Amino acid sequence: MDRDILKAFLENHEVTPSYIFDTDVLCSRIQQIQNILEDKAAVCYAMKANPFLVQALSGIVDKFEVCSPGEFRICERNGADMSKVVLSGVYKNPMDTIRTVEVYGDKITYTVESRTQFELLKECAVKTGKKLPILIRLNCGGNQFGVDRETLEEIVRKETTCKYLRIKGIQMFSGTQKKKLRQIEQELQMLDAYCTELMEKYGFYVQELEYGPGLYVSYFTNEEDESETQLLELKRILEGMRFRGEITLEMGRFIAAGCGTYVTSVVDIKEIEGRRICIVNGGINHVNYYGQTMAMRTPRVEQMPDRNGETDKYMVYGALCTTGDLLLKQFPLTDVRLGDVLVFHDIGAYSVTESMYLFLSRDLPSVYLYSEDTGFELVRPARPTDVLNAIR
Repeated sequence: MDRDILKAFLENHEVTPSYIFDTDVLCSRIQQIQNILEDKAAVCYAMKANPFLVQALSGIVDKFEVCSPGEFRICERNGADMSKVVLSGVYKNPMDTIRTVEVYGDKITYTVESRTQFELLKECAVKTGKKLPILIRLNCGGNQFGVDRETLEEIVRKETTCKYLRIKGIQMFSGTQKKKLRQIEQELQMLDAYCTELMEKYGFYVQELEYGPGLYVSYFTNEEDESETQLLELKRILEGMRFRGEITLEMGRFIAAGCGTYVTSVVDIKEIEGRRICIVNGGINHVNYYGQTMAMRTPRVEQMPDRNGETDKYMVYGALCTTGDLLLKQFPLTDVRLGDVLVFHDIGAYSVTESMYLFLSRDLPSVYLYSEDTGFELVRPARPTDVLNAIR
């Protein structure tokens, strides 16, 4: 986020700790992805990365990956186009699933991650008289997600002509933060060949591949932003595929990370045995960068306001009563004072939902959306968590 915009925010809001999500930056990121990939793939936003962005993305992404009843309700409240929803997740609650099918039917695409899920969706389809479009998730890596090839092929062999479910294709996601695109190329080549194999063995035509590439996000100060290079290389890989059905790229972190800023205030400064220590009113209950452990790597952080004077290195801790609440190690601060603000950049993905919010019963940070057209909009005020951590 632009420093002048942040300065205006800090001058006019009682703010810290707070998240600010810049929807102009978010839309620019989507535009970059779509411009480079052209018509080679549709873009699906995995809303678990940051559900506060659903409304802003509703008109510009092709699909939303939704992995829980709670995420689905967020889509409903935000007026999302349900024809864009891919209802995923390793556990589909039967009550929620039948309600979803009754209300939205074949407007939604459903994933199958087990034989049990297949039978559940078939039962829901029979009850409602709707023929539901499904994607079968192919396991990658031996984890809990999806089904193995044997199960996938059994479903394809036995159920292709099922009058209640329409098998559209395959979904696969193998991980995040892939530094080498060679892994992505190998996975897409495997899927390309597998689609041909399914046609040859079973006469099954894969209409759609939904694939999570897990493109790398550069979070730390010693890294360069290689997003454009990655997208150009991904486009090359897609152009080399024989598959001519619809390809959907499911991304969360790569879309959302850069739009987020977190601000937290300095609340104490001290020195212990020659080590300068700075305490802020946030902490690891709000800040979570993938790949950062005990501040061994430094994200992009700046101090506000600008100050002239002596610069010293500080250990920056949050407000939690644990030695693990170390945000920055030997971080340079200039003439730091109580009330100064530390601004953490590239925090648009996962921190807002993935951090350890209930620890020590501290308040949830406030959340703001920003765009040049509308300015700052408070979408969630700071909220207490003690009510969740006690009998009364």
